[in-house]
Amino acid sequence: MKRMYVIWIIVASGFVLLLSACGGEKSKEDVVSELEESMEDMSGYKAKAEMSMNTGQEEQKFTIDIWHKKEELYRVSLQNDQDEKGNQIILKNDDGVFVLTPALNKSFKFQSEWPDNSSQPYLYQSLVKDVMSDSEAEFETNDSSYIFKTKTNYQSNNNLPFQEIHFDKKTYTPVLVKVMDQDRNALVEVKFSTFEMQVTFEDDDFTMDKNMASGTIDEPVSGEVTDDDLTVVYPLYKAGAELAEKREVDLENGKRVILTFSGEKNFTLVEEKSTVLPTFSSPKEVRGDIVNLGHTVAALSNNTLEWSHDGVDFILASDQLTKAELIEVAQSVESKEVK
Repeated sequence: MKRMYVIWIIVASGFVLLLSACGGEKSKEDVVSELEESMEDMSGYKAKAEMSMNTGQEEQKFTIDIWHKKEELYRVSLQNDQDEKGNQIILKNDDGVFVLTPALNKSFKFQSEWPDNSSQPYLYQSLVKDVMSDSEAEFETNDSSYIFKTKTNYQSNNNLPFQEIHFDKKTYTPVLVKVMDQDRNALVEVKFSTFEMQVTFEDDDFTMDKNMASGTIDEPVSGEVTDDDLTVVYPLYKAGAELAEKREVDLENGKRVILTFSGEKNFTLVEEKSTVLPTFSSPKEVRGDIVNLGHTVAALSNNTLEWSHDGVDFILASDQLTKAELIEVAQSVESKEVK
């Protein structure tokens, strides 16, 4: 709804008097309507943001590069500032939804409705959708922003039920997003530095080939292990279990460590050094969800969570842990050997 200005021209005794009235500050309904109209009219955008996450034991920071082309093309590049070779790309094109780790030639293909199946704090459409779907959303303003406090929709993680979204008053684009726990503590914060709506894309910007090539640091050797040594790491959160067994398996290029935890709920954590896969190897098919652990993006399917971080591949499996517990265990895996 556009702000209405009414002008009266009164002619009296040779004087022309202009009186004006405006609708004042916009209401919540006005802003929601503007956001919906902006989203429908938008043909695409490019945005940059910094995301900090306190969902694990240490704060993690990402530089995010977001591209979207209407209707269903997305490219989200996430670079963890503590993992130089860990750049990951979430890609959606006509062939499906993918998570790419270009430096390792590694890719997962998801049978997933991403990004529509869950809240996404760095995607404009998701933020507007969450505002529109929450009839009880709180609304306030400051000098530069319209602010909404809404519920979230994280299907695999109920530990982040609330969010606060700041939209620029002039452009209706996101400026700041805070995702909060039950006590309204902000555990995830996304600060947008740029948001461009008048953008163009190359024909191959959303293809697998171009995006896999974009993050290659050196020409990899097929089967090459990223480092000789494997430092075993342990979860700090163990869901009432304790380490029952540590077993090592010798591989052609290093070793695999299998940690078995037993207790209230049993689970297994497998670790081995990341291997650079052959160029353009087929993506691994996953029937599940994309999960941001805070330090990396993981693949969640059935009772298994897979991810790579700091040159190590991890597989966490349990038929007793809930999805939320799997995520919490994975988030607590430290970068140093701590039992």
